[in-house]
Amino acid sequence: MIPFARRPVLSDDPSESQFSQTPLHQLHLDAGAKMGGFAGYAMPLFYPLGVMGEHRHTRAHAGLFDISHMCHIMIEGAGAVDLVSRLCPYHAGQQAVGVGRYTFMLNETAGIIDDLIVTRLGENRFLIVANAGCAEKDFEHIASVGTAFDALVTQVPRGFLALQGPDAERVLATHFDVADMAFLQAEEPKGSWSVSRSGYTGEDGFEIAMPVEECAEFATALLADERVAWIGLGARDSLRLEAGLPLYGQDLSEDIKPTEAGLIWAVPKDLREGGPFVGAHALAAEIAGGRKRMRVGLKPDGRPVRGGATLVDGEGNTIGSVTSGGFGPSVDGPIALGLVDVTAADAPIFADVRGKHIAMERTKLPFHPHSYKR
Repeated sequence: MIPFARRPVLSDDPSESQFSQTPLHQLHLDAGAKMGGFAGYAMPLFYPLGVMGEHRHTRAHAGLFDISHMCHIMIEGAGAVDLVSRLCPYHAGQQAVGVGRYTFMLNETAGIIDDLIVTRLGENRFLIVANAGCAEKDFEHIASVGTAFDALVTQVPRGFLALQGPDAERVLATHFDVADMAFLQAEEPKGSWSVSRSGYTGEDGFEIAMPVEECAEFATALLADERVAWIGLGARDSLRLEAGLPLYGQDLSEDIKPTEAGLIWAVPKDLREGGPFVGAHALAAEIAGGRKRMRVGLKPDGRPVRGGATLVDGEGNTIGSVTSGGFGPSVDGPIALGLVDVTAADAPIFADVRGKHIAMERTKLPFHPHSYKR
C-alpha cells in the first residue's frame, strides 16, 4: 500500500494536481500557512509566526511539525531480521524490541540510498521510516531485496506528527505516558498508533504515527495547548542545520559514502570489514583505502552561503562544495555544511559566490547542542 502516491514535483505551485496532500492540509490553510511543493506534496513552508519565530518557539517551547509525507514501510515475518540485516549495516537481531536505530541503506558501491530510522516493534516486525523524496526508490529496493527472504514488505499509510522542544514531554504527557522514554525508544500505546522519542531538530521530542483519519483531531488537541505552535519546513531546515543533521539529497546521496558523510559511527565496528548487508565489500574497501572527502561544519564570514556553492582554497583551487547553508537563529549567524577534499582539510576555505570569495571558518558540529533525553 502506497499512501498519497504521486510522481515527483513538477511545479512550485502547490495548488496543481500533481501535488499530494497530507491529512492536515486544511488545518495548514486555516492556520495561514504559506504552502509550497516538497517531495511531491503541498507542504507548509511557514506560518504567520515566520521562520525565525517558529525556530525560536521550538527551541523555547514545543513546535508541531506535519511529517505525514514521510514513508512508513513495515517488514514482518520469520525472515524480517535477516532482511533488515541485508538492507542496513547493523545487527538487526541484536536490536531490542521498542528501540529505534539511525541507519541507512547502501548501494553496491557503498553510496547512501537513504538514511532511515528502523524501529523493532516486535520479534519479527520492523518499521522503517524513510525520507519522502526517496519513498518510491526505497520501497522498490526493499521489496526487491525482500524477495529472497520470508518476509512481508508493505507501505503503510499513516498520519505523522513531530512534537519538538523542551515542553514536548509535558505536552504529550497529557495524552500518553512518555516520561520514562529515552531517546530512540518507541512504543505502541494503542491500536495502530506508535510514539517514538526522536526527531530532526536536535531538541528533545517525539514522533507520533496514527491512522490517517485520526491525525487532524489529534493535531488540533495538541495545538490547544498554548505551548504548542505549528512549524513549517523553513524552520525545520534551520533547526536541523544548527543541529548538524544531514538532509538527504543535499548532504547525502548515492554518490556519498558513510565515511565521507561522517556517519561511519552508525556501522558497528565488526561490520566495517564486511557483513551480510548490501555494499559491505565496497564499504570495507573505502575504509581500508581511506576516505577522499569529508563533511565539515562551516561558518561563513558575513552572510549565508547556500548549498551548491563551490569551496576553494587560498589559491583558488576547488576543494569541495557547500551542501547545506543558511542562517542559524539560535547561533545568530550564518552556518553551512560542506564536503571537502581530505587533502585540503587544513587549508583556508573560501566559498566562491558569483566570483567573490567568502571566508569560511571550519567549526565543530553541531552548531547548537543537542538536547536528547538519554
